[in-house]
Amino acid sequence: MFLVRLTKFTDLSLRIVLRLAQGDGIRRITAREVAMAVGAPHTHVAKAVSKLQHLDVVDARRGRGGGLTLTPLGKQASVGWIVRELEGSGDVVGCVDDPPCPLLRGCALRGALRVAQEAFYASLDPLTVRDLVAGRETWLGQLRERSYSDAG
Repeated sequence: MFLVRLTKFTDLSLRIVLRLAQGDGIRRITAREVAMAVGAPHTHVAKAVSKLQHLDVVDARRGRGGGLTLTPLGKQASVGWIVRELEGSGDVVGCVDDPPCPLLRGCALRGALRVAQEAFYASLDPLTVRDLVAGRETWLGQLRERSYSDAG
C-alpha cells in the first residue's frame, strides 16, 4: 500500500477552501469564523489564507465589510492543481537531503515514487472545489451554523 500524506498546511488550506466554498457568496466570512469552523488557530489560518490569496483562490479584504470569499478561479479550481501548488515539487522521500542517500546513484525508487506521486495528483485533477461541496447542503449547513454561532 502506498500512503501519501499531505502536509498539515495543505490539509488546513483545503479545509479553508471547503469552508469558503459552502458560503452563500453574499456574506464574507472572517478568518476567525473560518478558524473556528475548521478547528485551527487563527494565526495558522491567516498564513494559509495568504498563500491561497497569492494563488488567486481566495479573495481577502480587510476592514469593515471585509472577510474572505472564494474567487471565481477558486470555485472552479482543480483540487489536483491546488494540492500541487500547496505541496510544491518536492520528492516523496529525501534522496537528496543532507546528507544524500548513499544508494541514490543506482536506485530506481525515487523515480517510481515520483510516478506514484503524480498519479495521486492526477486522480485529483478532474475534481473541482465546486464538486466537493455539490449535494452536501446538510453537512455544509451544519458547518455554517457552527461557524456563525461560535463566532458570535
